[in-house]
Parts: sequence; structure tokens; C-alpha cells
Amino acid sequence: QVQLVESGGGTVQVGGSLKLSCGVSGSFFRIGVMGYYRQAPGKQRELVCFITTGGLARYSDSVKGRFTISRENANTTVSLEMNNLKPEDTALYYCAANTRPGSIEESDLRGQGTQVTVSS
Repeated sequence: QVQLVESGGGTVQVGGSLKLSCGVSGSFFRIGVMGYYRQAPGKQRELVCFITTGGLARYSDSVKGRFTISRENANTTVSLEMNNLKPEDTALYYCAANTRPGSIEESDLRGQGTQVTVSS
């Protein structure tokens, strides 16, 4: 069974940094686009960023310039460096990946989620 295993997250003060990581475990043929969503209490899910197998990355306007997504380990691991964190970044972050050709919105794998809390 293919799974996404997440690590990182935690609590940090405003302006601080955190790193999230997400790796693929189990047997799989290919992993396509990978990315991160987040959801804060009472708010809709937000696509934070994604990265293709070719390294093309896209970010939401709310995190552009502060977050950096990258892929390693033959494209089976994705990392998210989050800098200059703000209280509005507080949310449950979860990794998503697509084992088929398609967009991040069509991803069929999802991690268990990791909490990021930014305190002021």
C-alpha cells in the first residue's frame, strides 16, 4: 500500500521558520506532482504549493516569497521550507501526491497532516 509519511511542523513565533517533509512509502510505479494543502479551523482548504517531477513549482499568493518547495530522493520526497511565518499560516498542513498523470487537484494520495502553529 502506497502512503505519504509526513514529518516536521510544530510551534514557532512570528517571523520564525519551520520545515515540513513528506516521503512516499510502499510500492509504486511513479509519483507525479506533489504538494501541500492547509486548512485552518473554520476555513476552506487552501492549496499552498506544488511541484512537478520536472521541478516546476507554484505557490499561492499568500505564501509566495516566504515558502519554498523542493523534491529529493528521485522525486519521492518533498520538503517545504517556511520562512517569515505569520499567525495566518497557522493550520493543519498535509501533503498530497498524484500517482497518475494529472494535476495536484486530482491527487490520489494524502498524508496524515501535521500541525503548524505560529504564535504572536
